[in-house]
Amino acid sequence: MRAFVKPSSDSDQCELTEVAAPQIDADELLVRVKAVGVGIHDSYFLPGDAKYPYPIGIEAAGVVEEVGDSVRGHRPGDRIAFISSMQPKGGTWAEFAAVRADSLVVPVPPALDFVEAAAVPVAGNTALRAVEALQAVPSGGSLFIAGGSGAIGTLAIQVARARGWRVAASASEHNHDHMREFGAETAVDYRDPAWPDRIRTWMPGGVDAAIAVPPGTSGETLTVVRDGGALVSVSGDAVTPERGVHVQVVPHESDVRAELVRLMAEISRKEKRVVIEEVFPFGEAPAALAKVRTRRARGKVVLRVL
Repeated sequence: MRAFVKPSSDSDQCELTEVAAPQIDADELLVRVKAVGVGIHDSYFLPGDAKYPYPIGIEAAGVVEEVGDSVRGHRPGDRIAFISSMQPKGGTWAEFAAVRADSLVVPVPPALDFVEAAAVPVAGNTALRAVEALQAVPSGGSLFIAGGSGAIGTLAIQVARARGWRVAASASEHNHDHMREFGAETAVDYRDPAWPDRIRTWMPGGVDAAIAVPPGTSGETLTVVRDGGALVSVSGDAVTPERGVHVQVVPHESDVRAELVRLMAEISRKEKRVVIEEVFPFGEAPAALAKVRTRRARGKVVLRVL
């Protein structure tokens, strides 16, 4: 099969080559990959026991080709989207992937194409976990999202609005209307030194909660949260809590699988949207990764494999 691989543990390169398709164990699925969600961590989020050349990637959508003997609930022909990370047999930047059945695997509704489906697992899972961690915010409460124009931010805006929360978000000025389309009441430019004042004008006393998506944004975001409020850092910034604000990283142990299945269904019915910045042919995967590394993509970058 064709795959983009890291050729050795000390290489910084990503190369397209022919490698053997993975053989599955009893607890795995063999998936024919149709589309891949591209993430900034794809080329270095690798298991310690990886065998090289190692296919990179952690997120995709495709069709189940084979089912391991001990797997229940899946069968050949199933359309699925999944996250499969740190697996010794390789990742998702390939024509086939071996996926543990206990990984995050969700069905792809018939009306949803694979390109859209591949854009949802990581961004949707992260947005849902971040919002779920703020479940103490009541209906009508307020939320600020730092980095609201990307795939995680736009999904978080929509999920929060569905809970009845009022939302403000930050991004560069040309993305403000984009965020308002998804339900943000107020949009601020993160490059404007006065943006915290604008948020406090919108919500005197500070917002009930905040989600800081990009690295390095959690500290300043903390300043617009009310005393006793809550902050979730997606990137895991180290922040010293103050004024009784509860600070945490996205709770990775939180199980939002059912909510992710529902989100997929809502996207297929056009009730919610996943934003796709650009779709690249599989052969142009390095250019897709370079685009993601700029951290300036509006939404998700996807590879079309087949």
